Amino acid sequence: MLIIDSQVVKNTCNASAASKGYCFYKSTNGIKRHLAVDTLGFPFFTHCTKANVSDDKGLIEMLTLNIDYFKSKPVNLPKTTILLDHGYHPEHLTEELEKVYPQIMTKIRFELSAKPSKQENKAQGKSGFIPVAARWVIERSNSWMERCKILVKNFERTLTNATAKVNLCFIRLMIKRLAAPS
Repeated sequence: MLIIDSQVVKNTCNASAASKGYCFYKSTNGIKRHLAVDTLGFPFFTHCTKANVSDDKGLIEMLTLNIDYFKSKPVNLPKTTILLDHGYHPEHLTEELEKVYPQIMTKIRFELSAKPSKQENKAQGKSGFIPVAARWVIERSNSWMERCKILVKNFERTLTNATAKVNLCFIRLMIKRLAAPS
């Protein structure tokens, strides 16, 4: 299972106009980091776009850049489930990805994460922030990423460099986990 999310990061004054965009729903100039993680929260795919790129378009770009992974996956294996939040549109994603690789839907399936309503939470006696099942995994990954001081704000002049910094942050995290005494 892959869990997908995007995060808008503010640009600093030294970032070039080529790597900036304006996100209307966050009212922020900057970049958007698209992240696909496994069930443990470790990164599978990463991609950075301008902040004005929609979540759907960013996900399509990220999966298109990594389409070789899906092409090499045997058809006889179970489909990879991609868990999306409600900001994504699975029908549109399916249509666009089939243009890139027609057999992709034989290897993946999209699933919208369950989002309990306020009434359901109230009936269960829950109030305040309630983590949605499986969605907390990607939020935890975003928190791990925020520990890297260089990633708190976007200091990079290009989107490629910003993506490389995200990858380096996760490489550092995984090496620390491997080297940790048990």
